[in-house]
Amino acid sequence: MNRSIATRHQDVYSFRPGATCVTTPRAAILLAPPHKEKLPGVTPAQLQALKTLNLGPATLDDLSPADADVDTLVGSLAGRGWLAITVRFDGADLYTIRPFATPPPRPEFVEEGRTLSKFTIMRRDTGNIVAENPMSWCDIDIHDPRVLEVVSGLASPAEPALPEDVSTRLASDLKWARHTVVDAESEDDEFRTRSWNPHELWFHRRSNLSERVLTWETFGPTRWADGEFPPLPARKDNYPGEAIELATPDIEDLRAVDPSLTDVLEDRVSCRDFDDAAPITLDRLGELLFRTVRTKSVRTAKGVEYLSRPYPSGGAVHELEFYPVVRNVAGLASGMYHYDSFDHVLRPVADDQVVERLLRTSSLTLSQGQLPQVLIVIAARSGRLMWTYEQVPYAIILKHVGVVLQTIYLVATAMGLGAVAQGYGDTTAFNEAAGVDELEECNVGSIVIGAPKR
Repeated sequence: MNRSIATRHQDVYSFRPGATCVTTPRAAILLAPPHKEKLPGVTPAQLQALKTLNLGPATLDDLSPADADVDTLVGSLAGRGWLAITVRFDGADLYTIRPFATPPPRPEFVEEGRTLSKFTIMRRDTGNIVAENPMSWCDIDIHDPRVLEVVSGLASPAEPALPEDVSTRLASDLKWARHTVVDAESEDDEFRTRSWNPHELWFHRRSNLSERVLTWETFGPTRWADGEFPPLPARKDNYPGEAIELATPDIEDLRAVDPSLTDVLEDRVSCRDFDDAAPITLDRLGELLFRTVRTKSVRTAKGVEYLSRPYPSGGAVHELEFYPVVRNVAGLASGMYHYDSFDHVLRPVADDQVVERLLRTSSLTLSQGQLPQVLIVIAARSGRLMWTYEQVPYAIILKHVGVVLQTIYLVATAMGLGAVAQGYGDTTAFNEAAGVDELEECNVGSIVIGAPKR
């Protein structure tokens, strides 16, 4: 913080997003729910500066022509993360440091050759480019393309995008914000940073409550789309073609004869070797689908359809769809099918050529590269969740995939079937085969099912 005119850049201060100040004649209270901080003993000049900050961005000269108490107050607020700082040059805003946590002390020096952290992600947001790093205490909004050139490393050393004093300040701010590291290899020297990929750490931080996300205003079940977009129906449109009826087991009989929960939990194993000479039958496949993923009931509340299935789902939305990809099932032609969980039928989706492509990668986890008898592809109609939830829907979808995989594992064990979940899938092949837009329905999991080799 400096009132000197030795440099051509200027700091502009404002309360960070979501923060404000309530003033009384003798005190002030900083508010950024759920945080609250009282500022006792403020001077009249400091009170006036706080009122000015409530009105919008201001320089030190806007807050007070020359008052050491105001300088001290602004420095203290900035150092505790209450203020966003915009760096302005020749009347143009260059970038804004937008804190969401308490910053560390400013660096005393900046090493030559520092480079952008592998965890820093730059994206467009409300007209600006924002630089985010899950290990930082702030985001940086980039307003000027010259800053983007410098931050991205695309600026030419022969023709500097910014004057030296501004570039020096930017380099210091990037280090302070933890958006740069000493060199390109430094983040690979430790296991703790090398083991995380940028998208994984960013997703982890963005989809959980943290210093960045402290309230429920834009996080969780906000029903943000209510009034703007109609909710997606629970049931997707039927695929054309004649439906294949499936056997319906007697649940009451199964209650009496099924092995205990303890038995199936203890006996469950991943099966990687299947008996193609005596494959799973259509009736057994139908029973497995009925017991694990059928829709038991539908109810509507406030225009949204909610379902009940054998496995739990956040908000009873049940966005998952199931596609048996069949190579060898007694009584059923090979091909890709959609399981209609409402009518308990299979509907043809695609032919043998697609089956081969979808099954090929699954063979990597099976014994001696054999192909699955059945691969159940799990897809998510993401809009069902995204209509209600903000920031967390994809994380919730993956949790649902885990729940349903365990459900299928345990029921398959109870039925004497073999099962092994897949840790990956060919999402492009699925979307082409199912004829769906990936932004509307995407492959999020899969599990191989069949008759185990004894």
